[in-house]
Amino acid sequence: MKKLEVLHFPDKRLRKIAKPVEKVNQEIKDIIEQMFFTMYEEKGIGLAATQVNIQKRLIVIDVSENRDKKLFLINPEIISLSDDLDTMEEGCLSVPGFYESVSRPKTVKVSSLDFNNKRIEFEANGLLATCIQHEIDHLNGKLFVDHISALKRNRIEKKITKLKKEGNLSSRKNTPNYKSAI
Repeated sequence: MKKLEVLHFPDKRLRKIAKPVEKVNQEIKDIIEQMFFTMYEEKGIGLAATQVNIQKRLIVIDVSENRDKKLFLINPEIISLSDDLDTMEEGCLSVPGFYESVSRPKTVKVSSLDFNNKRIEFEANGLLATCIQHEIDHLNGKLFVDHISALKRNRIEKKITKLKKEGNLSSRKNTPNYKSAI
């Protein structure tokens, strides 16, 4: 299977807002499988289609330590968020090598389409809730660095730009910390 190219911040394509999937068909299922393959190869726990320059509302997630709990979301919508916040160190395949503390609602209720075009709803908390919110942000043209100070964001942007020019921007070397990193 072909690994998709992950876009890196500050690439402007990461700011595009994804379009809804009209119908779940074999093409969409194939894209989801390619996204899972790419996410696992890149050692991530979540990936939005916009990160691989596919402007569709698709997300893949696997926060399990054994890499055996695949979750895909098609046209995900947040129904409700808890008032309680959780602060976690977040990272991103599009911002490789950088981690910052971000506070998000601890629990999220989400709806999504399944492979049969049926709308499903479920509730998630902890790391899964954080990951879902992080990836939905991507579909809306937002990155985790938008949740931190402008000073930190600008510093990260300058470092990534410099690493890209030097040819030293690399993917994750290790599997993520499943208790904190996206």
